[in-house]
Amino acid sequence: MGVQSDARNQTLPVHAAIAMGSNLGDREQTLRSAVAAIAALPMTAVVATSRLHETAPVGPGVQGMYLNACVRVATCLTPRGLLAALLRIEMAHGRDRSSQQRWGPRTLDLDLLLFGDVVMHDESAAPYLTLPHPRMCERLFVLQPLAEVWPDAVVAGKPIHDQIAALRTV
Repeated sequence: MGVQSDARNQTLPVHAAIAMGSNLGDREQTLRSAVAAIAALPMTAVVATSRLHETAPVGPGVQGMYLNACVRVATCLTPRGLLAALLRIEMAHGRDRSSQQRWGPRTLDLDLLLFGDVVMHDESAAPYLTLPHPRMCERLFVLQPLAEVWPDAVVAGKPIHDQIAALRTV
């Protein structure tokens, strides 16, 4: 299914996967609130939500443990439209991307992982958008919740369960 320009919405719903993480504040409440905000987006329905996974942080310094999850949605928004909505949800939950270090602690992190079978790398506007998410295959804390909501997903040419097995052997 092709993607129309960002100025218009999709005519047919596309399934997309969104990774969620939080390691500041009431992590569980933040993730539940984020799911509700995603469900309230126009032309978007939550199809499935993974269970919560507690994981060690990736990145510099001493940080609290993360709660991670994944949401699968059906949406008529474009990839850029959905990304813009996710960034607004992050901001509404106290995320300030301009002042935070990469991989630092955060109240809410929402990453667009998959958008149907779309493959794209768009640097035409900030923030850049690459689909599928470029680092998802390196992270069990992303792939395991994704497998719960999209068990037949194919990521980087391999079934998601093969990607998970490959990471576990490293």
